Amino acid sequence: MSARTPSPTHTAPSPLGPAHDAACDVTAEGAAWLASAETYPRSALAHWRARPDAPAVLPCGSAFDVVSVPAVFGRRMLDRLWDEGPGSGPVAVHRGRTLLFAAPRTAQRLPSLLGWEEWGARVPSVLCHGTGDAITVPPLTAPADAAPDHPETRWLVAPGTRHPWLPGPEVLLWACVRAARGAGTAVHVGAVRATPPAARISIFPGGDHDAKVYDVSRRR
Repeated sequence: MSARTPSPTHTAPSPLGPAHDAACDVTAEGAAWLASAETYPRSALAHWRARPDAPAVLPCGSAFDVVSVPAVFGRRMLDRLWDEGPGSGPVAVHRGRTLLFAAPRTAQRLPSLLGWEEWGARVPSVLCHGTGDAITVPPLTAPADAAPDHPETRWLVAPGTRHPWLPGPEVLLWACVRAARGAGTAVHVGAVRATPPAARISIFPGGDHDAKVYDVSRRR
């Protein structure tokens, strides 16, 4: 296994567009992209129009995969992706986990890549959601009665386009390794795995008090 940090191989992502006034609100085009994961997208959009402040459960594997990590480690990954890498696709927080939306088939490849990387053993509790899995996504708009500072479920980078750029497994491997190396031996968030984690649907409850909202206008 190589001790070197992998480089994020990618093509330049398309900008999400101008930052909207409510940085955590999904645009109409972003909602259309989320709905494309459903068998009946029009029904999903009709439901969201009626209840834009309600979370939804969406299947993975067609429009996107999702990589879920503990909130603090996820924030470290986002810092690397935005400060040193290509940026990120849509990102959400749900019950103490950071949900990074990724290119389809990422869930199949990322655990194996982490298993080959020496620093992969220091990446805590990675859950990879792909074909056959489903995840809860935040509401399109923040509920009026939600806690204003840190609601339990919210968008950090809300979908803003019909065809968002999504990181693949190599980019997320790079971010995981850089975040783990940056934390050194002090990574104790969740259960550290010595073997690649299996993909499963499991989002554990917990708190997230420090994650920040990323300004999509900074997207490279």
